[in-house]
Amino acid sequence: MEENINTEDRLIEEISFPLYKSRNWLKIIGVFLIIYGAFAAISIVGILVAWLPIWIGIVCFQACRKIEIAYIARDRMNLIEAQRYIAKYFTIYGVLLVIGLVFAFFIIALIFSIGLPSNFEDLNNIMQNDFY
Repeated sequence: MEENINTEDRLIEEISFPLYKSRNWLKIIGVFLIIYGAFAAISIVGILVAWLPIWIGIVCFQACRKIEIAYIARDRMNLIEAQRYIAKYFTIYGVLLVIGLVFAFFIIALIFSIGLPSNFEDLNNIMQNDFY
């Protein structure tokens, strides 16, 4: 029975070691995201989205805390919780990426629909007349 426990402890240690080794980077990312969110909250427009980087920074710190506990105590539940926090981190960033791409596509479509390509010809004529 004890050998089975030691095997499980070793397995948890081996699985959690890569996360434990990079925990300081996770802390740095969390700190910078919280600082970024604080600076974003200073502006009027930024206050609308400032909660996102602060929330992601807190998720990074929570994951880091769970990783440390999982590695040091060889605790399976904390390892699972750490992986859930890391999954939440990537999910939030994935959703933000999709929203950003949709927004960028919308802006590009809006620019082309208001006639920006026709302005390129006028801009070209103006620039040619100025230089010759």
